[in-house]
Amino acid sequence: MQDEETDVIIVGGGFSGLVAANRMAQLGLKPLVLEKGTDEFYFCNGRLTGGAMHACYRDVNTAPVELEKAIGMTNPLAVGSPLSSAVANNAKRVVDFLMSEGMRFIKAGPQEYQNRVLAPPRPNYPGLHWQGRGGDVMIRTLEANLVKRGGTLRRGARAHDIRHTATGFELTVENVDPLKAGHPASTEQLACRSVIIADGGFQSDPGFLRQFITDHPEKILQRGGGTSMGDGVRLAQSLGADLVDMGNFYGHPLCLDAFENPKLWPYPFLDGLVTSGIVVAADAQRFFNEGDGGVYAANMIARHEDPLSAIVIFDKNIWEGPGRHGAIPPNPHVPAVGGHVEQANSIAELAPRVGLDPSVLSRVVEQYNAALQAGELASLSPARTCVKYPAMPIVQAPFYAIRLCAGITYTMGGIAIDARGRVLKTDGAEVSGLYAIGTAAGGIEGGPKTGYVGGLIISGVTALLAAEDVASRIRDHAVVTV
Repeated sequence: MQDEETDVIIVGGGFSGLVAANRMAQLGLKPLVLEKGTDEFYFCNGRLTGGAMHACYRDVNTAPVELEKAIGMTNPLAVGSPLSSAVANNAKRVVDFLMSEGMRFIKAGPQEYQNRVLAPPRPNYPGLHWQGRGGDVMIRTLEANLVKRGGTLRRGARAHDIRHTATGFELTVENVDPLKAGHPASTEQLACRSVIIADGGFQSDPGFLRQFITDHPEKILQRGGGTSMGDGVRLAQSLGADLVDMGNFYGHPLCLDAFENPKLWPYPFLDGLVTSGIVVAADAQRFFNEGDGGVYAANMIARHEDPLSAIVIFDKNIWEGPGRHGAIPPNPHVPAVGGHVEQANSIAELAPRVGLDPSVLSRVVEQYNAALQAGELASLSPARTCVKYPAMPIVQAPFYAIRLCAGITYTMGGIAIDARGRVLKTDGAEVSGLYAIGTAAGGIEGGPKTGYVGGLIISGVTALLAAEDVASRIRDHAVVTV
């Protein structure tokens, strides 16, 4: 055990963990960050992020009342919640805080959500390009600032168990041997007054994925750091914490070839093709509402009995229109880096090229086109909406098909918290002294339509508010009760 009790232990050295640690150090505490990654440039979603700071695709300078309204429209389950209000009222603070820490932002495009993007931005070509880019610079800068303030980030340390003590908590920590991946070199007990869980969720744990997301976790692609194994969820549950809305994740439909071709993830994603055309499974039938967006599509593909059976069908107008939209669009990037795009002069000719029944697919496309022309998309099964994304007819040869997979970036559900990041039990009471922040926590995103608010803003807001609450309680000598 360490000689001197630490004020706060933070489990996870990603974006939310480092923001919280720096804010607490500013307030006079001695935070210790435990990061299981052993490398100097350990993977985490914060390091790999595209860096757009937004809330529901709205500028963070938008009036809080409007941001809160947008959050409610995105996820009806968040309407009126104190946590929703906290995110809306503190979104701008996140950008201000990061600027004060030395981060730079640029306007990266014409869309509102691109008004503040971490600099330097990632390049506009496919694949994973993170070294020296905004997210990587941010993580390295926050770590350096923490060290200057007297805080500590310990690599190769994985929190394994937690228990209450008379003065706070005791964590069992496995110190990983970097030369023997997955093998602890030693185990020790660390004492602290408060614990903040900031390990990013459970998207990389097959057991949790099978329990909450998909029957086939091996058939969805890790689109982010691939390091969040649900350790925080296990720690919190062992102390009676509640879990909320565990069935949703943030991600995008990708070309199936991304499993074998690293140039096809995390970009380009295929949202524009999906929301303009139709997606069918092996029976050539549609199985979800494409009009609810790409993030929703990724979730529905993951939930399908065979997540690798999804195929997007579209035509020349879609390929040359929405297919070219965005900084890294599927046209021309998917075929340019080796992704398979099937093409034919008729739907009947296209179908067998992706293993579909020509007569069934032709009928499904005809029904879709007829419903669209008649303004009766709601009559389809499943119904198709156009509120968020307009549907386009599939009528202009050549016709195209791309096999899809669901790319998962982070889980939206997680540990139940209040507006200050305090972990809540199933009866609504606090797990005193225990906090969860960022994408380890739930309660903002998700809901019936997998509403996406913005992982960076949620992470930054919850990190700042939890850090300030911890500091206030410790200054007031708050007693942790079991």
